[in-house]
Amino acid sequence: MAPNDKPSKPLPKDKEKRRRELERLKYQRQAEKRAQSVVRARKRTAVVGVAVVAVAGVAGGAWALSGSGSKTKPVAASSASPKATASAAAVHVQGCTTAAAGTPGSKQWKAEPAMSIDTKASYTATLDTNCGPVTLKLDAANAPHTVNSFVFLAGQHFFDHVKCHRLTTGGLSVLQCGDPTGSGSGGPGYTIPDENLKDTALKGGTYPAGTVAMANTGQAHTGGSQFFLVYKDSQLPASYTPFGTITGGLDILQRVAAAGTNNANGTGDGAPLQSVVMNSVTTAKG
Repeated sequence: MAPNDKPSKPLPKDKEKRRRELERLKYQRQAEKRAQSVVRARKRTAVVGVAVVAVAGVAGGAWALSGSGSKTKPVAASSASPKATASAAAVHVQGCTTAAAGTPGSKQWKAEPAMSIDTKASYTATLDTNCGPVTLKLDAANAPHTVNSFVFLAGQHFFDHVKCHRLTTGGLSVLQCGDPTGSGSGGPGYTIPDENLKDTALKGGTYPAGTVAMANTGQAHTGGSQFFLVYKDSQLPASYTPFGTITGGLDILQRVAAAGTNNANGTGDGAPLQSVVMNSVTTAKG
């Protein structure tokens, strides 16, 4: 205490009681304000959550099997919850390992490559993924532009280190790959025409298990580099060029599908929980 300070006198009992009552009321008001702030914050979060789901519902149709250059943004990343994302790191499907070191390329082309394949010959492709090889038989005779583009892009190492960014489960059962950006809207810079849409295998609105087909933006002739692998019979209109069949590795796709997606809105449409990366893609004639 400083030399000139005088000790404070205690307040009378009634004034002390009033002071305490005022402090209690002040504390109560502050607590109520904090509680109201929390409620408002929760309401904002709920609205945002509903908005995300609504966007997911709209974009899901427009983005369905989107291919080259689609401006519709995928919803998988924005709708994944932290819990689901954390779980993704822990998922390990039998046979899957860490992907080979490397990053996807970014080369683009202004036009579809010139026809260089022999449409009367047989072509095969091998997707060397971190979960094992998936082998394909390509249908050059009935989908020449598509197979020619696929062979060209594989030869350019366009698919190397590209992650399969989308898995769907339920009525639509496909793993979608071929976008080096991983966003669902990337492509090679050019588009190719639709082909083979009258394939008898597509009758009845079903793409049979084992089909390899091109994705697109929902508009005709907008295929690019994105393709999908059908691991179970899927109901789809005949709008996506079938250009091959899976000859090996269908069991790999089914195991990956069984692990599920990271989509928290329950639609079964998002990035696969078990990451699938194409370490390399090679093709061969004969």
